[in-house]
Amino acid sequence: MNLNECIQQFLPEIENNLKQVIEKSVAEEDLELHAMIFHHMGWEGEGAGQEAQGKRIRPLLTLLAATAAGGDWKKALPAAVSVELVHNFSLIHDDIQDCSETRRGRPTVWVKWGVAQAINTGDLMFTLAFYALQALLRDHVPAVVVEASRILQRACIDLTRGQYLDLTYEGRQDVRVEGYWPMVGGKTAALLSSAVELGALCAATTPENRGDFREYGYSLGLAFQCWDDWLGIWGDSAVTGKSVASDLLAGKKTLPVLYALNNSASFRERWIQGSIQPEEIPGISQMLIQLGAKEFTEQEATRLTSRALTELDLAVADGKTRQALQELTHKLLERKN
Repeated sequence: MNLNECIQQFLPEIENNLKQVIEKSVAEEDLELHAMIFHHMGWEGEGAGQEAQGKRIRPLLTLLAATAAGGDWKKALPAAVSVELVHNFSLIHDDIQDCSETRRGRPTVWVKWGVAQAINTGDLMFTLAFYALQALLRDHVPAVVVEASRILQRACIDLTRGQYLDLTYEGRQDVRVEGYWPMVGGKTAALLSSAVELGALCAATTPENRGDFREYGYSLGLAFQCWDDWLGIWGDSAVTGKSVASDLLAGKKTLPVLYALNNSASFRERWIQGSIQPEEIPGISQMLIQLGAKEFTEQEATRLTSRALTELDLAVADGKTRQALQELTHKLLERKN
């Protein structure tokens, strides 16, 4: 199957299984808790729909990896659901920590229901992620469920470590470009890597082959974040749905910014002075280009894209079975076009 055929087949099952896990766990009388989760997932409320739900990249990767590894994607659905629940738990908490008032054009949970209830909702989704893994017992031996839990727990540890670094870096002026990689390796690459590895696990492939899938997912995650940083400054907001000013206004230490901070005294001096103002954005963007930050980010993203595709070739020798994963990789990593 090509990527579009896989998406058309996989996405409805992902959505249905996500809803089933939540509805089985949230009592009918807990209407507001139910509403908070369904709002965040993009299923209910004003503006609900596919755009509000997001692309479900991580569960798609799990099912595509299971297929590419020679397994039955339906037997990997509980793992795909678990990955997506962990991802959304992290988004709810990130929105609180970053004081983000909107996500995908809609009010965030903490804005609508308050910080305390948003934290509680995120905690519930984290717990449901591991509860959902138990459904793997329908098709797999207990050892597979234990290993799946270990893989996801490792990802959560890395995820929180990456978030710790991100929050810590906000108040530091001495962060080097080298410090960027462990941050995004935790915040972005760890869960993408685990999503892919879980799919391979459910296909009962060898530990060595699982390792190839894991490495592919990790490089994919690093490249994805590089392009995301690029888009955050030079992307087309009409296409991405994200303002090209938001990262700079928020003072995020993205890869282009870190490169400039490490290589320009004048940029560093302006950055230390305080928040970038909206009217400064065009000038700051041009300064980053002149300093080589844009070109450097593109080179790093291209390098990691090539590495991800090479590792995918190692993981899946048969060109037919890896077609959809290749297509998704190119789609995710060519977003600047």
